[in-house]
Amino acid sequence: MVRSTHLEPFAFRSILVSALLVFAAASGFMSAAHATQLSSTARSGMLPSPPPPSGAALPTRIALAAPSTTTTTTTSRNLLASALLSAPNAFAGAPGANANQNTLVLYDSTGQWGWLGEAYAVMAGNLVTHGSKYTMHAAVNYVAGELNGYTGLVYVGSTYGEPLPTPMLDDVLATTKPVLWMNDNIWQLSARATDFAGQYGFTPMFFDFSNALTVTYKGVALQRNALTVPSGLLQTVINDPTKAQVLAAATNDVGGTINWATRGGNLTYIGEIPFAYTGPNDRYLAAADLIGKVSNPAMLSRKRALVRIEDVGPDADPAELRAIADYLFSKNVPFSVAVIPFYVDPNGVYNNGVPVSRHLYQARGVVNALHYMQSRGGTLLMHGYTHQYSNIPNPYSAVSGDDFEFFRAHIDASNFVIFDTPVAEDSAMWAQGRITKGQLEFAAAGFLAPTIFVPPHYAASAIDYQVFKASFASRYDRGLYASGWCPNGACGTGTPDYTRIYGQFFPYLVRDIYGSTVVPEELGNVELVAFNNNPPRFPADILYSANCNTVIQDGVQSFFFHPYLDISYLKQIVQGLQAMGYTFVPANTVKQG
Repeated sequence: MVRSTHLEPFAFRSILVSALLVFAAASGFMSAAHATQLSSTARSGMLPSPPPPSGAALPTRIALAAPSTTTTTTTSRNLLASALLSAPNAFAGAPGANANQNTLVLYDSTGQWGWLGEAYAVMAGNLVTHGSKYTMHAAVNYVAGELNGYTGLVYVGSTYGEPLPTPMLDDVLATTKPVLWMNDNIWQLSARATDFAGQYGFTPMFFDFSNALTVTYKGVALQRNALTVPSGLLQTVINDPTKAQVLAAATNDVGGTINWATRGGNLTYIGEIPFAYTGPNDRYLAAADLIGKVSNPAMLSRKRALVRIEDVGPDADPAELRAIADYLFSKNVPFSVAVIPFYVDPNGVYNNGVPVSRHLYQARGVVNALHYMQSRGGTLLMHGYTHQYSNIPNPYSAVSGDDFEFFRAHIDASNFVIFDTPVAEDSAMWAQGRITKGQLEFAAAGFLAPTIFVPPHYAASAIDYQVFKASFASRYDRGLYASGWCPNGACGTGTPDYTRIYGQFFPYLVRDIYGSTVVPEELGNVELVAFNNNPPRFPADILYSANCNTVIQDGVQSFFFHPYLDISYLKQIVQGLQAMGYTFVPANTVKQG
């Protein structure tokens, strides 16, 4: 049967994010042209950049927050560290994280765009967990001596002129622990220092607005979305090459270079927000690697790969499944199989108008093929209960494998998929009911219940994600997050705003803000035709993305494949990754750290 394509997680948008950006332009907070750019990019579900600075020059007058009166004795520092570790904004690391490491993540929270700071910090915190546990909160709430309770600091400066506490600046300048500073307000740190250039060997200079669309890191050219250009890239100059070095450089369209990431002593500086306008081949990958160097300086250097066979339901072709199993087994490639245990076509879209439903246990050929796949190194995963919602298009056909299950969506007049809201019935009881039904379907077909869950189209509500965590050892996906869920870094204490949603892919194992261990999938899948404004994606494109991911220390190259496609595409990707020196391992191995 002809099946519609799998919706990539980076192919969605939030309507009201777009509306809010247009409102910002109308209110004069940013230029109308820049707001239009932000609005159009919101279609992809990527977070926008912060509003651009008023000019290229850095501020010459710095207004700092009032000094903290917190006592900084050793006793008080220890009490503070103990309190923070038990706070709701303290998070555990992923399996395999260094137990001796503990990272502090600080972010900007003031002004109209403070919600962006929380979102950027969530993305940074998720990545930190690969190396360590962490605590996350707004920078304005920093207290003197706090950094002493941590092994490293990540600060995301997204608000131009955020009133950073003087003790925070003083503690950063005094520490020898690794610090990663992103984007704004580095000028506050340099102004506070007695001799910033002498201490770190470099100086922040001005914002560069040239059309710099390539960032080279570890010799690999990564992409930088053109929509980041209006927000600028803060340029640095190296004063002392014995103390500082350029880790990554951006190249503009006239051959000029701009320092993208600079390291001086224990301080690493990135001249923009690397979580804005991200893509599969993006400079976000460089940031993910640099975060790892703060969260765990002793990070392992494994080269592992994963392959997942996607959307396998009672309607699958057993012969195709067996052929895939035989090929992967011949190449010593363990693999996963994302199984949809109950197939429904409520309107008969693929059956001449006659409704169809089929349980997994009723498809004996598929059941036998799945057992065969297990014998050849396959691990079964649960890919939703029906992988569709009700009898209405959501957004395609209402057929299993085509549509969303835990979130509502539609296609707009411009052919973009619009994420709307969680389904009307959404609750812990409703989500748990679907999970339980799916587990019973596996049991009825003679299989143990899977321990790994793949949310259909990588979309669910915050409530649903908590149900998934309680029911499965791990998820295997890209996360979908909503602003407002983590006030002052205390995730789960706020109310998610589904008009401000954003996705994130991971290049390695993490434990995200929902508490779930997340097995990564960042390379995507083969798509032979364009859909919903996404271009086709062939094996060469996936391998290109894999080459970009080689900048990640301890990265996992992970993709998925639909069995109804020609197996030659699968072979090209597998052989390409093996030629790059990556070894395929089971998802169960990766989830253990």
